[in-house]
Amino acid sequence: MKSKRRTSKKDKKTPSPSEEPRPYLHPEYSKAKVIDLDIREIVRLPTGFEHDEWVGSTTLSFFNNINLLYGVLVHDYCNNESCPVMSAPNNVQYNWQDERGKKAKCTAPQYIEYAMTYSERQFKDETVFPTKYGQTFPSDFRSIIQRINRYFFHLLAHIYHSHFLHLTEHDLHRHLNSIFCHFMHFSVEFDLIDTKDTAVLEDLIEIMQLNCQEGSTASAAATDTDSSISGAVDPKRGSSPEQ
Repeated sequence: MKSKRRTSKKDKKTPSPSEEPRPYLHPEYSKAKVIDLDIREIVRLPTGFEHDEWVGSTTLSFFNNINLLYGVLVHDYCNNESCPVMSAPNNVQYNWQDERGKKAKCTAPQYIEYAMTYSERQFKDETVFPTKYGQTFPSDFRSIIQRINRYFFHLLAHIYHSHFLHLTEHDLHRHLNSIFCHFMHFSVEFDLIDTKDTAVLEDLIEIMQLNCQEGSTASAAATDTDSSISGAVDPKRGSSPEQ
C-alpha cells in the first residue's frame, strides 16, 4: 500500500528562501540612510574609555534606538495575529530560550517583549552595569553583552523580514538601515555576534559592504583590567521601553 504524504496548508504557503520577497535588497532602499559617514571610526574604542564601559554604553544606545523604532510597529503592524512566530529571512523562526535553557515557541511580540525586558533588567542591575566610580563589571559581562546583542539582531532581522515595507510607508527605512550599519560594525569590531547568527541577513550585509573583517581589534586588546572603570554606564539615559 502506498502511503500518501499529507501536505499541510503551512507547507503550501511557506515560500522557499529563494522565493521570499526581500524589498530591503533593492538599491533604492538598501542605500537609503540617515547619515553618510565612516561608521567604523565611530564604533572604535575612544581614547580614555575603558573597554567594557564603551561596549556597555553603546549597547544601551542600541537598546534605546531599536526600541524606539520598533515602537512605531507595535500597535498597527506587529501583533500576535500578524506575527504568530518570531520570523526572519530564509524561513528562520526564533524560539525563546530562558535563562535556564528552556525553549518555548512564542509570537514575535512576545519574543521581543521577553528580549527587551531581559535587556532592560541587565541595564538596571548595578552588579552588571555599575554606575559608580571604582565599581567593576562582572566576570560574565561579555557573555551578557553578547546575549543582549544577539537579541537585538533577531529583532532587526524580524523587522527587515516582516515589516520593512511598513517602515517605508513612514520613511523610516533609512533609520533602520543606519541603525543596522552601526550595529553590525560595532558587533564586528568587538566580536559580539557569531557569523552563524548573522547568516539570515548575509545578502543585505554583503550589499551594504558590512563584511568588515578588520574588526575585533578592540576586543582582542581588552584585558581583565578593563573591568575596573573610571566612568560608569548610566542605564537611566535615553528612553525606556513601554512595558
